[in-house]
Amino acid sequence: MTESLSLGRIFGVRVGINWSVLVIFGLITLGLAGGSFPELYPGYSGFVYLAAGLGAGIVFFLSLLAHELSHAIVARRNGVAVEGITLWLFGGVAKLEGEPGDPGAELRIAGVGPLVSVAAAGLFGVVAALLALAGIAELTVGIFVWLAGINVILAVFNLAPAAPLDGGRILRAVLWHVWGDRRRAGAAAARAGQVFGWFLIGLGIFLFVGGAGLSGIWLAFIGWFLTTAARVEEEQAEARDLLAGVRVRDVMTPDPVTVPAGITVAELLDGYIFRSRHSTFPLVDSFGGFAGLVTLSRVKLVPPDQRGSIRAHQIACPPAEVPVAHPDELLLELLPRMAGCSDGRAVVLVGDRIVGIVSPVDVARQFEVAGLRSTPSGEPI
Repeated sequence: MTESLSLGRIFGVRVGINWSVLVIFGLITLGLAGGSFPELYPGYSGFVYLAAGLGAGIVFFLSLLAHELSHAIVARRNGVAVEGITLWLFGGVAKLEGEPGDPGAELRIAGVGPLVSVAAAGLFGVVAALLALAGIAELTVGIFVWLAGINVILAVFNLAPAAPLDGGRILRAVLWHVWGDRRRAGAAAARAGQVFGWFLIGLGIFLFVGGAGLSGIWLAFIGWFLTTAARVEEEQAEARDLLAGVRVRDVMTPDPVTVPAGITVAELLDGYIFRSRHSTFPLVDSFGGFAGLVTLSRVKLVPPDQRGSIRAHQIACPPAEVPVAHPDELLLELLPRMAGCSDGRAVVLVGDRIVGIVSPVDVARQFEVAGLRSTPSGEPI
């Protein structure tokens, strides 16, 4: 899930939000301001209810952020790099750049999130009790009661033993410890996630038919998301197994054709693209240093009447945004970085020298070759 707006860094972890956050935030605010709060705590103006709904929604997302930050912080302490955190429609996701090294690390990373949610629920519950004892307005107390309850729900739901939920990660850690096989454990947790997702879909349809309306549709939608995410996770687990031990040098296209950064797009077409079968061209500056990456998709964006005036470096993906790898780096470590403006490509460098390109085609071929090396049972030939 990509971020639409960056919120900066918290404890060194990049935090962003996706536009879909606005959807769930709006539903929470309107649901509280226009339904729950007026029904439970009558006698206030519409403006007060709206302010209460907004406040509750904001604090809820802060507690959700704390949940995801805990995953990221514990992951880093266990040697797993963290790309960042993105809050979106279904809550949040901490994007890890690697895998825990042992079941214990997996358990700690997965288990800390629900613990933080439970702690938040306890804190909000204590605040609600103290405010009630102090005679504070019922609506204010009600905000903290709701926050305590929603964090309990968040913790319980995330503890369901189904990937990609935290409970699924915990299940994978336990099975990994028992079986001694991370891939088998991951596949089992992913299948549990698919079963749980289909259960939620069925329950949502049942509730909708029974008159629950939007609640049933929403539950079925969550089930669909979990089923899809669990299937993707199972495929990723299989991919990690197939690519285990594969180095960048094993898949890269060596000695790519480089292009001077200052030539025009017309010169690029006539001198390079039309005369080769390549679709990706690293740019080099006057000193031979890497100066960007041009792909056919970026060239196509240039109007024909401007090809003689626009320079290659003006349409290139800039060096800072191009994934860079070393030939001896594991391919699994590079794959999460192969996104963005480089169209899924990565440049392979030794020092300042360009020695190769890794493209989606190269990776796809490696998957096919790895599959041919195994029997249907998964054992090497």
